[in-house]
Amino acid sequence: MRVNHAGEIAAQALYHGQALVARNCTTREMLLEAAREESDHLAWCETRLRELDARPSLLNPLWYAGSFAIGALAALAGDRTSLGFVVETERQVEGHLDEHLGRLPAGDTRSRAILQTMRTDEIAHGANARAAGGAELPSPVRALMRRTARVMTGVAYWI
Repeated sequence: MRVNHAGEIAAQALYHGQALVARNCTTREMLLEAAREESDHLAWCETRLRELDARPSLLNPLWYAGSFAIGALAALAGDRTSLGFVVETERQVEGHLDEHLGRLPAGDTRSRAILQTMRTDEIAHGANARAAGGAELPSPVRALMRRTARVMTGVAYWI
C-alpha cells in the first residue's frame, strides 16, 4: 500500500504541474478535477496504511517535487502532448494496479476494494484525456515513463 500511496502523491503532483502550464482553461480544469480525485485515493491509501500499521514512503516530498516538474515539462510541449501524457500514465497505472490486485491475499478485501475503485478512476482519467485530444506519445517516451515508474515503485516499497 506504501507504493500506491507514493503513486497517488506523484499523480497529484503530475496533475498540478500540468495544470500550472496548461494553455487551455478546459484542459486545466480537467487536470485539476483529476487531481482532486487523486486526493481521495491518497486519503484511502493513507488510512489503509495506518490500518496495516505501515508507514508512507519517506521520500514522498521527492516524489511530489519530481513529479510536479515532470508534469510541468510535459505540459510545456502543449495540451495535446500533456493529455497524451495523462493517457499513457493512466495506462501504466492501470497495469500497476492489476499487478497489485493479483498479489493481494484473497482475504484482504479492504485493500482490494480501494485498489479496484482507484483502477476504475484511473481508467476514466485516461479515457477523458484521450477524448479531450490527447496525442499518442512516441514509444521512447513511453518506455522512459515505464522505467521511471519502476524505479519509483521499487524505491518506495523499501524507503
